[in-house]
Amino acid sequence: MALNAIDGMLARDHAMQSRLGAVLNELGDVVSDAALYLPLALVPGLPPALLVAIVALAIISEMAGVIALQAGARRRYDGPMGKSDRAVAFGALGLWLGLGGPTGTWLTVLLAVVALLAGLTIFNRSREALHEGGCS
Repeated sequence: MALNAIDGMLARDHAMQSRLGAVLNELGDVVSDAALYLPLALVPGLPPALLVAIVALAIISEMAGVIALQAGARRRYDGPMGKSDRAVAFGALGLWLGLGGPTGTWLTVLLAVVALLAGLTIFNRSREALHEGGCS
């Protein structure tokens, strides 16, 4: 995440942004989310359908941010569950599981909250893109 942010800042600050860089960045974001989070569906005690839904919502939320450009707005990064937030949530989950923490209903509820927040992110990004783009 840090290297991704630094890369973007350097490209902007030194006028080195390119269309290829934008495409690779956006595709890399969704591919990395899927590659990192989908294997958790195989962990015993975690709800596979919910994890797959979270990955799908993550991809849709990133698409909602990019599609804002088509509506005449800037790339939207509205939350509450953007890429960095997902990274923190899944990093904490990975740490918990790696340390041998137990799974259970509470973890399913927590993942359901992540899914709801991802849905809210899609709504917020879409709404703000339409608002900024001059649509109602």
